[in-house]
Amino acid sequence: MTTLPPPATELSADEARRLALRAQGFLGAPDRRAGVRGVLRHLGAVQLDTISVLARSHELIPYARLGAVGRRTVEDAYWKDTHAFEYWSHAACILPIEEWPHFAFRRRAYRNRPHWNHHLPDGDYDRVVKQLRAEGPLTATDLGGAKRTSEWWDWSGTKVAVERALMYGEVVCVERHGWKRVYDLAERAVPAALLHDDLDDTECLRRLVRLAGQSLGVGTRADIADYHRLKAEQVDAVIADSGLVPVTVQGWGRPAWADPAALETIPRGRHRTTLLSPFDSLVWERARTERIFGFTHRLEAYVPKQKRVHGYFAMPVLAGGRLVGRVDPAREGRTLVARQVTLDGPRAAPAVAQALVEAASWVDCTDVRVERVDAPDLREPLTAELTRLLA
Repeated sequence: MTTLPPPATELSADEARRLALRAQGFLGAPDRRAGVRGVLRHLGAVQLDTISVLARSHELIPYARLGAVGRRTVEDAYWKDTHAFEYWSHAACILPIEEWPHFAFRRRAYRNRPHWNHHLPDGDYDRVVKQLRAEGPLTATDLGGAKRTSEWWDWSGTKVAVERALMYGEVVCVERHGWKRVYDLAERAVPAALLHDDLDDTECLRRLVRLAGQSLGVGTRADIADYHRLKAEQVDAVIADSGLVPVTVQGWGRPAWADPAALETIPRGRHRTTLLSPFDSLVWERARTERIFGFTHRLEAYVPKQKRVHGYFAMPVLAGGRLVGRVDPAREGRTLVARQVTLDGPRAAPAVAQALVEAASWVDCTDVRVERVDAPDLREPLTAELTRLLA
C-alpha cells in the first residue's frame, strides 16, 4: 500500500462544510448557461428513484440548484442527443456520457459473475440484442413484455435479458417514456470515441476517486468510496495517485482528502434556500451528513407508517448553508400539503416557508397547507410567513 504524505492543510469543520456546499452547487451563483447538463457534469451522478411526490428525484436535483427549471427541460437535458447514460454508480444513477469509459471495471465485473448465467431461458439474450439491432430503440414491453406476472419484481426472461445487456454495456437506456426505460444498442447511442473498455481497472478507479473528490470538495475515504459505491480497498489502492490531497478536518477524527482546486479559493457567495430530495448527493450518505451538518437524515418511505418519525418522504430544508428542518410533502390538486414539518427553532420558519412556496410554484401549485408542525409553538410563525409570501 502506498504511503501517503502527511496532510499539508488543516480545515475547520466550518471550512469543510462550505467546501462541500460549493462542490455540490449550493454556494455561489449557479451556472445557468450550463443548465441541467452542467449540474449533471458537476455532480458526476444523479440518483434515480421510483418515488414521485413533488417530482421524481432526478428532477429535484437540478431544481434544488438552479431553481424553477422546466421539468421538460430537465428530461431533454438528460436524454436528448445522448448526453447521459444510466448505470449503477452510487445506486441507479444518471451519469454524464463522458464517464462511460470509467465504468469499464464494473461492466467487466458483471460479465464475470458466473451466477448471472442462471435464470435466463436459452436464446433470450441473443434474441433481445438481435431485435434491438433490427428495430430499436424499444421498451421491455416492445421487446416482448417486462413481467411474467403482475408482481413488480417478477421480471420476464426478456426483461432479465435486456437488463443484463445493460449491465454488460451492450445496451443503454437512451430515454424514458414515463418511468419505462427505452433501450438501444450502445454502439448506436454512445459516441464512438467513448465506446470502449480500454481503461484497466486501476485507471477506472483512479478517475472515479478523483471525480468523487471533486464533487464532494472534501471527504473521508468512506465518503469518497460511497460516491460511486467503491470498496475501501479500491480507494486505498489509487487515492495517492488520484490528484486529491490529504487534509485534516477539525472534529472529523479520521483522514480526509480534498480537491486541490477547491482549496485555492475561499468558498463564498449566495446560499441556496431549497427543499432537498432525500436522494440528493449532498445528503445521501448519512454518516457524512451527520458529520458535516449535525443532521440525522433517514428516508422513511420503506419504514412502516407507525414507526416513521418525520414522514414518508421527508425532505431536508437547506438554508444559509445549514439544514434547518424537514418537510414531508404531498399534493392535493393545486395545493402543496406539508403533512409534517420539523423546524430547527423559530429562526428556521422564514426559510422553510420560502422553500415551500418556491417548490409549490415549481410544481404549479397555488397554495400551501401545513397539517402538522412537530413543535406546536412554531406553527404560528411558519403559517404567518407562508401567508405573507402567498399574499
